[in-house]
Amino acid sequence: MARDVSTLGPSEGSLEAGDSARVRTPGLVGVYGAGVALAVALPLRGESLEVGRGTPSLGESEDPRMSRKHARIRFDGQRFWVTDLGSQNGTFVDGERLLVGAPREARRIIRMGSSLFVPSADVGPLERLGVERVDGFLRGPSFRGVLDEVARASRLGTSLHIHGESGTGKEGVARAFHSLGPRSTGPFIAVNCAAIPQALAERLLFGARRGAYSGAEADAQGYLQSADGGTLFLDEVVELDLSVQAKLLRVLETGEVLALGAAKPAKVDVRVCSASHQSLRALVAKGRLREDLYFRIGRPEVVLPPLRERPEELALLLQEQVHRVEPDMGTHVSLLEACLLRPWPGNVRELLVEIRGAVQKALAEGSRRVSSAHLGSGAGTAFGDGEAGPAAREVSAKARTLEGEERARVEAALRTHSGNVSAAARELGMHRTTLRRLLERWDLPSSEREEGDEP
Repeated sequence: MARDVSTLGPSEGSLEAGDSARVRTPGLVGVYGAGVALAVALPLRGESLEVGRGTPSLGESEDPRMSRKHARIRFDGQRFWVTDLGSQNGTFVDGERLLVGAPREARRIIRMGSSLFVPSADVGPLERLGVERVDGFLRGPSFRGVLDEVARASRLGTSLHIHGESGTGKEGVARAFHSLGPRSTGPFIAVNCAAIPQALAERLLFGARRGAYSGAEADAQGYLQSADGGTLFLDEVVELDLSVQAKLLRVLETGEVLALGAAKPAKVDVRVCSASHQSLRALVAKGRLREDLYFRIGRPEVVLPPLRERPEELALLLQEQVHRVEPDMGTHVSLLEACLLRPWPGNVRELLVEIRGAVQKALAEGSRRVSSAHLGSGAGTAFGDGEAGPAAREVSAKARTLEGEERARVEAALRTHSGNVSAAARELGMHRTTLRRLLERWDLPSSEREEGDEP
């Protein structure tokens, strides 16, 4: 489970440089069980690993829907293979049910009963370090490895570039760079360069003196002067015009800024942290970023892992967001499974927004738990095949497969209860209003009988 810590700096559990050379430990990451989000490692140290109810690594999270010997996991050095051992409630791999005794490769997610597991080529860091809460944010081993790099860069240098997809937390990392450095007591000024009109960029960054242009009735500080003694964070720095980039480079090299209309430059002592979701080297090649500025701000660089590569954080983030909106609301395993199958191009930012909407939909229907039925069909998916890579397209396809599997569960529950909507909804863990909405979406025939009615 997540732990609270007070600092971002290296500690006893920090990832050191030697970690990359150690032997990897394949296994499973348990992310959900008994209705609770988890972050536990199940290492595979022999030829195979049998998982079931009472597996020691799962601790108190015993899932009554799991069989004692539910499934066997085998790792051949490259791929994970899952074999159902005749479990009562079945084993599902990437949203598809297994035939008993027939191994299948698992790439993304394994469901046993109401528990979820993610195959991982190395569960060692999670086993040793767990997931911590750092300054209010959940951080798994991969993200904390990045923060260790940030801490070193902050102590030893004056600049840092952050590369990561939208919504991965670039500004939070920039704040860590500031707070861990020698100027942590100074100002932290964050600037979204993509939002600055080109005509105003020079004035906003470098400041202006009274009379420098029509309407300049007083001296105005720029972002660089405001960040004096602290850190200036330039998000999407490549959006600045090339002429502005040239002037910024001169400030960084000389430590002097010349405001518009000023006769002589003024000294500034500023650390610069930049960020972009695009490759700086590729942008230099395209002529959108000055080569000399790249060599000044492009190194050292840290790369933020996307949310889809941090499943141990995703489940905990999701559950926290649900409880933040409605403390008494539960989560159904189908919601976690659907989210783990989707690529989430907007990362944490998108996840939190979509889960908030799903909780509100569940509340409107009177449901006690949020399920995949409350999640928008486009939530967490790529905007179009032309914009998504092969991995994202594959994960999106698996998400569509999951909906088909959920439809099969609904049909089976209705057959079991002879069309009784209330009883079927109770078995599925959803409100009957949610079930009726699904029946309408899939155009399935239904009975309007309630409890006590004769079939």
